[in-house]
Amino acid sequence: MAKKVKVSELVNQFGLEVLSGEQGLKRTITVDDLYRPGLELAGYFEYHPSERVQILGKTELAFYNMLPEKERRDRMEKLCLSPITPCIIITRGLDVPEEMVQIGEEKEIPVLRSNMATTILSSRITGFLERKLAPTATIHGVLVDVYGVGMLITGSSGIGKSETALELVKRGHRLIADDAVEIRQTSDNQLHGTAPELIRHLLEIRGVGIINVMTLFGAGAIRNNKRITLVVRLEAWQQEKQYDRLGLDEETTRIIDTDVPLATIPVRPGRNLAVIIEVAAMNFRLKRMGYNAALQFTTKLTETIAEDVDDLD
Repeated sequence: MAKKVKVSELVNQFGLEVLSGEQGLKRTITVDDLYRPGLELAGYFEYHPSERVQILGKTELAFYNMLPEKERRDRMEKLCLSPITPCIIITRGLDVPEEMVQIGEEKEIPVLRSNMATTILSSRITGFLERKLAPTATIHGVLVDVYGVGMLITGSSGIGKSETALELVKRGHRLIADDAVEIRQTSDNQLHGTAPELIRHLLEIRGVGIINVMTLFGAGAIRNNKRITLVVRLEAWQQEKQYDRLGLDEETTRIIDTDVPLATIPVRPGRNLAVIIEVAAMNFRLKRMGYNAALQFTTKLTETIAEDVDDLD
């Protein structure tokens, strides 16, 4: 189900002044893009994105006020014609044309005003709507920041995710969320994870109970959110399964609508998972910088085999 934001939430968030159309504050906003209707005020409505919040700044109002009275009313009626137009916002505390107030009241489209500059208000509203309307998901796992890499550790219950996170925190890395990770996908398909408010900064260790990481290890041991760039899946070691030993196989997993690199780490007694995850984070960073140890090894191996064949010939 698509997310929606009521116009009333926008009013409360940014302290907007309601000039008319108060009955329409229950209207919903479904997209995070805003629109400055310059061409529309000139009379061209062919591709007007009426589903967006309409923002009029100094330039738009200056042009609008130059029009004859009949044209001003006609343009404003067309601007408010669509039933899905959320609202109209006037910036810089500018005077609002009388016909705009009247038509907004007739069509029940809120006409709002802010004292902020147009670009500043547009940027802030866009950021607010992106956060509110972004697709979200909650995943069972642990999110940690290891050497600047946001690593989502997943696996079956009891596999050792929280214990691994505790060891990573002791080694100087930071915890974002344990048990439940709330993930938000931004408009550029980046995934950002955070912890639910109820369990923020908390870590559950079986046999010990719930601990507060910030209280025990300090503020430097936690973060409130982090972009997820690598998923580490812990699974019980299966003797018959063939695991990637070189690192040439690049797996991905899909979260919401984004594919994220995946590393599968088999778990069995004697393996230091915290150290392995640290190395996985450093290796991931090296790959992003253009160095791939596995690829370099296979290239050298191929060259060596080719030289041996030539010697035999």
